[in-house]
Amino acid sequence: MLYEDLNDREKTILRSIVQQFILTASPVGSRNITKKFNVGVSPATVRNIMSDLEDSGFINHPHTSAGRIPTDKGYRYYVDTLMEIQKLKGSDKGIIDKSLDQNILETDEILKIASKLLSTITKQIACVTYPTLDNGILEKIQLVCLTSTRLLIVVSIKSGLVKTMTLEFESEVENDKLQKVESLLNERLNGLTFQEIRNTFKDRLSDIGESEKPIIRLFIDSVDRIFKDQKKDEKILITGATNIIQQPEFEDPGKFQSVIELIEDKDIIIHIMDKKRIENSSNVLISIGSENEDDKLNEYSLITKEYTFGGTSGTVGIIGPKRMEYSKVVAIVSYLGDMLSEVLTGNK
Repeated sequence: MLYEDLNDREKTILRSIVQQFILTASPVGSRNITKKFNVGVSPATVRNIMSDLEDSGFINHPHTSAGRIPTDKGYRYYVDTLMEIQKLKGSDKGIIDKSLDQNILETDEILKIASKLLSTITKQIACVTYPTLDNGILEKIQLVCLTSTRLLIVVSIKSGLVKTMTLEFESEVENDKLQKVESLLNERLNGLTFQEIRNTFKDRLSDIGESEKPIIRLFIDSVDRIFKDQKKDEKILITGATNIIQQPEFEDPGKFQSVIELIEDKDIIIHIMDKKRIENSSNVLISIGSENEDDKLNEYSLITKEYTFGGTSGTVGIIGPKRMEYSKVVAIVSYLGDMLSEVLTGNK
């Protein structure tokens, strides 16, 4: 993002305002800056520079306070130009490494641990989306009779994910026919992506025998349900809501309610995290306040990173107030995303 360039003094003052506001959540005055930071100029000069920064839209003047706070533009300039990414603390790195090094076999359990880790370490809301399945490669299908007319389908993906669902038959199904269909499905669909299966299922099973046709027909009717991503509310893990409501910004009951509404409306979070994943698959992405598409996210920043394994990918990230310790959180999200890719790939 391009901005008018700031001179060295302006950069120093803007950095000082952002860093001090992150620490205190209180508007920052000129005397505060000269006392706390070695800026090398008088309070009067600082006031003049702050006035210029305000005119340029990097900071603003809330209410009757003499101090200033960063705007979304100010935060953006800070993270793009002035921020130095912190080195991940050894203690945080140790917690992540130890928690994810437990020979856990289930992908679902690993993602739950990752979400809890992220919220605990950052003290923000952690979000982890499950991998997209379109590029997931089918490893095995199992058909299990629950009753004579009810069938459990277990779909195993080479990334380690397992998806289950049930189908209902109008009439009883003989077990030997079911086993034959299971073998047929595995023979003809193994190694294909979910997207390939959805697009070609009918053609691949067009020559089956009369006795198996009723079962295959049920699969044809349900192929879009079986071979696609989870339902929206099953696609994301959100933890750490209590962290954010303890922040000064959200002491007001109205803002507290907005946090609850945001967490309940998972579609908004899933949409923006998926969009960020598609936009840039390798880097940590920071989205600040009004840069977020939905108005409900105007008071928040998102920091996200894609994790990948087995041809699939998901997103790990945090949601917190715009006044967050970006340099620290970026380092944590980046490391956890990389570790998640490594651990999940190593589990297969």
